[in-house]
Amino acid sequence: MDGNWKIFRAAGLSVFLTGALGSGWAAAAETRCGWIQNPTPGNWWFTDADETWTIRTQGTPWEPLGMDRIGDISAGDYRKSNGNYGYGCACAEADTSIYEGEPYITAIHSFTQIPLSRCDSDPALAQ
Repeated sequence: MDGNWKIFRAAGLSVFLTGALGSGWAAAAETRCGWIQNPTPGNWWFTDADETWTIRTQGTPWEPLGMDRIGDISAGDYRKSNGNYGYGCACAEADTSIYEGEPYITAIHSFTQIPLSRCDSDPALAQ
């Protein structure tokens, strides 16, 4: 990622969060465990017992701070679902928030991929 993109990303996040926080949108750090999904290029979601959180969507310039902490999920316990794309099971310390009715992860502080069997056997997680 070149330096200009990092500056743009930081500026975009700042504007996004400033506007959101000014609208009563509050972030809170939480540990969440569930499915990490990367079904197609640029699209990332995290589904836990509470919600399906948008991490990033293709074509938008915004991504949460700490996105790089996710890394290559295909290097761990992983299921392919679309060519080289797919999903895994993970726990993340993240800031989450609801903005205009949509759930988002706004920052990722830590990320640990765990065995698929943990999510497979969790009755609170959708399969």
